Amino acid sequence: MVSKISDVSKLFDQFKSAFSRNDLLTCSSLLSQLKVLLTEIPSLPPLYQESPTAVHELTLARGIFEHAVVLSVKNEDQEAFERDFLQLKPYYTDTRGILLPSTEEFPILGLNLLRLLVQNRIAEFHTELELLSPEALDNACIRHAVELEQSFMEGAYNRVLSARQAVPHETYVYFMDLLAKTVRDEIAGCSEKAYDYLSLQHAKQILMFTSDEELEEYVREEHPEWEIRNDSVYFQKVKESAPCKEIPSLQLINQTLGYARELERIV
Repeated sequence: MVSKISDVSKLFDQFKSAFSRNDLLTCSSLLSQLKVLLTEIPSLPPLYQESPTAVHELTLARGIFEHAVVLSVKNEDQEAFERDFLQLKPYYTDTRGILLPSTEEFPILGLNLLRLLVQNRIAEFHTELELLSPEALDNACIRHAVELEQSFMEGAYNRVLSARQAVPHETYVYFMDLLAKTVRDEIAGCSEKAYDYLSLQHAKQILMFTSDEELEEYVREEHPEWEIRNDSVYFQKVKESAPCKEIPSLQLINQTLGYARELERIV
């Protein structure tokens, strides 16, 4: 067992070296090997067998999965993030009183909340929030995610977009960019329904771009059906192409009269 732990430590050192070089391909390969080796250590979840070296082994495994979560963000792989976070979570919940707290715990818990918000999994967001300690809730990383969710639910999209400039941890940038895109798409959808056209200046303000170039790139990539001309953004094509839905008035009248007759019979 000692030699196995030694193998894990050496491999993890190689992983961290590749991680510092931002060699993501090597990191992914080494991580797969590390995960296989960890399955052979009985002191780790779900067995938690007692041993003189259990604390060292648990701390080592926790560090590996913490790096795995951050690697998934660097790879922009949300499915890997969820898998790695679920493997890491027992090291935060089941080993309290055994291991010293990790400095990465609150940033990663906040990162997971941000992921759930980006994926619009609001019920799970609040479930995870209920499980956090008062100390965690007071942490800047957790507060950042909570304030974002409140702003998003209130429709205060300007606060959501401006929060991109004040992330509490560098790993948050990826999910913040995804959230910003979601917010902009929501604003864009409302704008094209509410207006026939907007001036470039007003469109920039509403969509919170700082330059005409950013706005034009967004239109080109996300809304090619919009038209930019005469210093304005025109949405008319969208409305012209949208199917016109007629209200089946006669059917509604018949249904309403039918409900009225049924109510009269009941009374």
